[in-house]
Parts: sequence; structure tokens; C-alpha cells
Amino acid sequence: MPAKLPVADSPLKPHVFLILLALADGPAHGYRIKQTVEERGGVRLDPGSLYRLIARLLDEELIAGHSPDPDADPRRRPYALTGRGRATLLAETDRLADLVGAVRRSKLLRRPRHA
Repeated sequence: MPAKLPVADSPLKPHVFLILLALADGPAHGYRIKQTVEERGGVRLDPGSLYRLIARLLDEELIAGHSPDPDADPRRRPYALTGRGRATLLAETDRLADLVGAVRRSKLLRRPRHA
């Protein structure tokens, strides 16, 4: 089996981008990340896919897991962006903004003038 490319290589897959974006507001547990991805991105993310992506993001040190709050449900492990994760999210956001800008400037989107 070939080695997987690091998630942090640009461009990011949409689900990865949305997970990092969900954590930009602060730490969150898996279910909250799933809800935020669905609300902001309009995409469904099944739990198996979510936790596989979280594992990869942890391995690549784009996010970090924290010990659960002792008063909270111990199954709810919070995750947070690392410095590397925040830099990756910002770089991808800039890349996407440049892409959108290029499309908006393209002749393809200019409306034809009606005589």
C-alpha cells in the first residue's frame, strides 16, 4: 500500500478544511466538530470518517487532543488547533481566496452587454 500524502499538503480536502475551520473558534469534541462541519459546510460527515480524519490530523500535529474535563462525559475528548494547524488553515484560506479572486476577474464571469 502506498504511503498516504500528508493532509497538510495543499490543497486541503474539503472535509479536512472544514474540520480545521470548526476548531478555529476554539476546542471542540468530535460531535461538536461534526455539527459545525455540517452547519458551515453543508456536508454530512459520518462518525467513522470524522475520527479517521481526526487521527490523521493528530498524527500530523495539525490538531491536539486534550484530556476531558473531569466533570464532563469522559468520552468527549476535546481537540484544538495547533500552531501548525492554524498556519495550514490560514494558508489554505489564502489559496482559496486567491482562486475565487481569479475566477471573479476572469472573462468567463463577465456579463455580456446587451445592445
